[in-house]
Amino acid sequence: MTTAASRRSDRRISPVFIGIVAVTAVTGWAAWTGFAAQPGIAVFLFVTAAWIVSLCLHEYAHARTALHSGDISIGAKGYLTLNPLKYTHALLSIVLPVIFVIMGGIGLPGGAVFIERQRIQGRWKHSLISAAGPLTNVLFAAVCTAPFWLHALDGVPRDFQYVLAFLALLQVTAAILNFLPVPGLDGYGVIEPWLSYDIRRQVEPFAPFGLLAVFAILWIPSVNGVFFDAIDAILNGLGIDDIHRYCGQELYRFWQGDNEFCSVSL
Repeated sequence: MTTAASRRSDRRISPVFIGIVAVTAVTGWAAWTGFAAQPGIAVFLFVTAAWIVSLCLHEYAHARTALHSGDISIGAKGYLTLNPLKYTHALLSIVLPVIFVIMGGIGLPGGAVFIERQRIQGRWKHSLISAAGPLTNVLFAAVCTAPFWLHALDGVPRDFQYVLAFLALLQVTAAILNFLPVPGLDGYGVIEPWLSYDIRRQVEPFAPFGLLAVFAILWIPSVNGVFFDAIDAILNGLGIDDIHRYCGQELYRFWQGDNEFCSVSL
């Protein structure tokens, strides 16, 4: 009986996650209706909460896939509760991604769940576990961009269109960064099972620094330009133009004051 109860509790959705979803819903409604006296604050809270929800589901996708692939220790670690406080590196997985959104409007990937890989047999399973997280970002991006590529924006408030565009930007950047075949990122985790033992052993010491290396490289103006040109091309292909993305980020940064350009756009 104790074991059964413990297993149920391992999979029960955390009140912390439910609270984050509630904040997302309430502030999303406020941003849609214009109910809030300070719409910028509502947008800030909505985007931040929605971003944290996507981070939780990203890590949940890793954990759930690992569970079904053979790592039965996942439940006991609390990863199936969607509670971000249970993550191995809450700072890397929640705090830093939120800070990067506030500072630069970029979806920062982070490492959170510890998977006991020795329990899992089969290279395809290992690859799928790594791919599950960024595929969640792809799904979120599809949801955020759907009103644009389905031409279903009639009745959607202008400011909320901007918000969806900014959220789509975050999800697309997160997916692309996560899928880079760099040690420490999910993209490398996808190809790692197919590499020789010698290569994996040589690369392993660099894994903790992979993400830092990516962002150091992105500071190079030419590389940064190519990266965001690719982001722009993807979002333009999905029907989101530069104005929507720019105004979404400006609306999110409410502390900078009202942007007259965005207030008259569309």
